[in-house]
This record gives sequence, structure tokens and C-alpha cells, in this order.
Amino acid sequence: MSDDEEKLPAEPTSKANRRKETVRRKYGEDYYRRIGKKGGITLKEKRGSEYYRTIAQKGGKANVVKYSPEHFAEMGKKGGKATKESQGADFYSRIGKLGGAARRRKS
Repeated sequence: MSDDEEKLPAEPTSKANRRKETVRRKYGEDYYRRIGKKGGITLKEKRGSEYYRTIAQKGGKANVVKYSPEHFAEMGKKGGKATKESQGADFYSRIGKLGGAARRRKS
């Protein structure tokens, strides 16, 4: 390569990417995670838990429209199988014997 030729960067960088890198160097790798968490906490304090309950219900209703009952049955079976593998075969027996007592004890 001669002295006349320009050296191109390995990857094209936009102004936004350069700004992100500058912010990361100045404030640390987890800066965006920290400010996102602060924003979430502020929103929770501002709107309350009812806000989250409402958006969760909307998401749940959208999923009911989107997916069939068979899909939910399959997801439930997968979740049960994963729980059985992680907690052991006697897990459901133990919680079954507790009955409603486990829920009453939590409160």
C-alpha cells in the first residue's frame, strides 16, 4: 500500500457507534444497563404495580389470540418436564402433600 492510499477502518463506524464507545469508556461497560434499571425503577414508582399488571394481561390476551390451546399444553408439558429434571421426581409429590398449606404459609 502506498502512502497516497487511505487506510479504511476494518468496520464502518457510524457517529452513533462512536458515541456509544465514548460513553462506555467514560462510564463503564454496564452504563446502559444501570440507566435502564434506574428508568424501570422510576417508572414503577411513578405508575405503580397496577400498570405492570395491566400490560401483562394485555400481553397474555394477545398470546391467547396468537396461539392455540395445543401450544399452551405443549409449553406446560415442557415446563413440567424441566421442573422434574431440575427438582427431582418426588417434587410434585412433596408439593401435592402440602396442598393449600404452602400458599397459606407464604402469605
